[in-house]
Amino acid sequence: MNPTIQQALDHYLDAVAQSRSALTHRSYAQAARCFADTLQQHGVSPTTTPIAHIAPEWMAWFIETLHQRYAVATEKLYLTAINGFYEHVAAEDWAAVSMAAIKQLRQRRSRREATRLPPFPRDEIDRILKAAAQAAPANPADPLAVLRNLRDRALLFTLADSGLRIAEACSLLRGNVDWHEARATVLGKGGQEAIVRFSARSLHYLQAYLEARAELDGAQGRPLRGLPLFARHDRGAGKKVLPLSPRAAEKIVEQWAVRVLGRQARGAITPHTFRHYFVTIVLRGTGGNIRLAQELARHRSIVTTQRYTHLSDEELDQGYHEIFNE
Repeated sequence: MNPTIQQALDHYLDAVAQSRSALTHRSYAQAARCFADTLQQHGVSPTTTPIAHIAPEWMAWFIETLHQRYAVATEKLYLTAINGFYEHVAAEDWAAVSMAAIKQLRQRRSRREATRLPPFPRDEIDRILKAAAQAAPANPADPLAVLRNLRDRALLFTLADSGLRIAEACSLLRGNVDWHEARATVLGKGGQEAIVRFSARSLHYLQAYLEARAELDGAQGRPLRGLPLFARHDRGAGKKVLPLSPRAAEKIVEQWAVRVLGRQARGAITPHTFRHYFVTIVLRGTGGNIRLAQELARHRSIVTTQRYTHLSDEELDQGYHEIFNE
């Protein structure tokens, strides 16, 4: 069998239909039409040209077409589809295909989608922290309400001043914290142990929370160091000290954001926003020491940390005038 390009595309799409979802098949069919149109524009007829003539150059043409017509996300999807087509041609033994050459071509010519960071919400985070520091429990006569209020304050300040990811914060045990050294050992991404530091104010609020929890913790019949640092304080937990889940912690952040900033903050202020706050505060407080910020945030790549080095218009204005007008 020596099919034409179009026949090979149809054969490939039939295979996709049998193994993938209808949505994937539809997307891949759109990619195949775009690929065929690109070949036609370069003088290669999909309906008459044998697939045996397939060449890496066709992928280069296709990439250029995607650059001109589509967003990066669509480009990635369509390239995945046509890369699969090249693999299909090789598997059917219709032509000799160098997938290494195709991979190199894609890597060399691919675009990266711009990473857009939200505006740095320093004022908003500061307002939330100030409100949490001053807030009284909704019902001072309810022991659980008192504990929730103290826990929430400790959690918010810990996230803001330590750079902990929400899952890391929720996995901390009391015994993980070295109160004298003001730091803790956490199990971070990839199961790697790491050290995080605590500010004086976050330690102060953590200690206030744990002191209020002393009677409850003491009744567990377990070593204190094995109890969660942040615990549930709801009717379902009762008198047990159960760890706060990451989802529950996310809800706490959302509730405080809406409470202080209004409904528009829902979804805009998240636990990761507090991490963003932490990294940017470190950069600004150290005069842009990106290596220090990388280590404290535990970013594997310094490129990740560099995303946080944006400056406000006011800071740009000030820097410009200090250089040129003084």
